[in-house]
Amino acid sequence: MNKLYDEYRNRVAFLAVYIVEAHTSDVWQMESNIRDHVIFASPKNEEERALVAGACVRKLGIKFPAVLDQFDNPTEKAYTGWPDRIYLIDARGRVVFKSKPGPFGFKPVQLSSALAQLQ
Repeated sequence: MNKLYDEYRNRVAFLAVYIVEAHTSDVWQMESNIRDHVIFASPKNEEERALVAGACVRKLGIKFPAVLDQFDNPTEKAYTGWPDRIYLIDARGRVVFKSKPGPFGFKPVQLSSALAQLQ
């Protein structure tokens, strides 16, 4: 995603919306998270969510702006974002691209094609 951000940042606003954590240690911990030392319990409030989000943004090396969904998850519910998705919203506010659920279901090359069609 950072490569697409670098390419399109002057033409498209990129934003990561941090939603409910997908792989918490007290719910469903993945082996890859343990191996990568990404181990978090479910946040109990917005402050804890902000700490986890910040750690994830740093660990993943996300270069573009990131914001938090509210603690009752209205953005996740509206956009079916769990565990993660890529959306492209045009200048009129219409969803013109929605990836399959990630991390395995989305592919930046598909977003790249959608971005090219907006030109």
